[in-house]
Amino acid sequence: MARRGGCRSSYYFFAREQLPELQRRGLPVTRVVDAIPYCSQAWASLTQEEKMIYTEKARKWNKKKCSQKTVKETCNLAHPVPACLTEKMPSVTSLPDASAMSWENDQAVVADIFYFLNIYSHGKLPSHCEQRFLPCEIGCVRYSLQDGIMADFHHFIDPEVPPRGFRYHCQAASDATHKIPISGSHLSRACYAVVLRELLEFVQPARGVRPYFYCRSNDRFRINWCLNRMASITGIESHLELLAVEDLVLEMYRKKYQKEPSKTWLCRELDAVLWDFTSNTRCKWHEENDILCCALASCKKIAYCISKSLASVYGVSLTAAHLPLQDSDYGESTNTKMVILDTARFQKMKAEGSGCDRRFASPSQDQEFLPSNCEFETCKGKEVFKINPVAASSNFGA
Repeated sequence: MARRGGCRSSYYFFAREQLPELQRRGLPVTRVVDAIPYCSQAWASLTQEEKMIYTEKARKWNKKKCSQKTVKETCNLAHPVPACLTEKMPSVTSLPDASAMSWENDQAVVADIFYFLNIYSHGKLPSHCEQRFLPCEIGCVRYSLQDGIMADFHHFIDPEVPPRGFRYHCQAASDATHKIPISGSHLSRACYAVVLRELLEFVQPARGVRPYFYCRSNDRFRINWCLNRMASITGIESHLELLAVEDLVLEMYRKKYQKEPSKTWLCRELDAVLWDFTSNTRCKWHEENDILCCALASCKKIAYCISKSLASVYGVSLTAAHLPLQDSDYGESTNTKMVILDTARFQKMKAEGSGCDRRFASPSQDQEFLPSNCEFETCKGKEVFKINPVAASSNFGA
């Protein structure tokens, strides 16, 4: 439930309406806060249309409360906000259409700078909770198609105390993903004010130029909420524009080919696990503990995917800043896996049992069962075939 004097939710107005009925049933409720535990089942049974009635009540109440607060603050200019809290940074807005972005030519696309952002949370709390998320890690990279990843930003965030009764829920959600402990860890954590201030310094927008931040569309609500939460608590006004990276890639394809790939295909490619274990992708703590889910890694992998897909389209040469070293030199060398089959053992098996697999009978028969991306050799009485992982896997831009 919202704090006294703060914003109120649709669930609050529903519970307030149920208060007389709960009292009539003899339940020990005198205030709305007492009625909250008894209303969850009835609330869950409402349709979306019925819930919209209470959503509209909450919207009108919050709008009226906000206007009263503005008048009060205007009249109280004798006590200005400290300078450290009036620092501004770019505002979180609703997701605009990425097609609004326009480039004059291909060189403008290549030179444009983008910021990929992600914020992890200790789980997601129910909609009736004031704290929907508990921000615990932030990652961001500065990227251009021309220069690749130019800089990165990362912090573990000092989280707020989970709502009463939800601590286990939050820690369980963390253990299933990024595994960042809620408390009792030696991790160096930064408070909300430090995170927002240093993020602003990392962006360093030129005068008159608004930086664009991109995230996965299914992460937008969480990141948006976390940014707004940190801004409201610290007093740092936020003007950060958050866009969908899927729309960015589609727009870059459209700019070059006047057509775009399937968005379903694009989302599947962005979910690729090709770079999950590459070095210098995850933060130091996640790397040392061999944990895949890392906010910084998720941002870098977006950059890797775009480089892999669009660098050749726009005539950009790949470097170590575009892809990890072992991936950037695919064109020059082939990293083959060697699988050794002991032919003597399998020939013995065939002699002992007539039903053995024919694929190990001879080199010529072996090759009938090997995929086209394998090379067959015989070395010191053992049959060897080499697997080319590049031919075996599909490229992001194929």
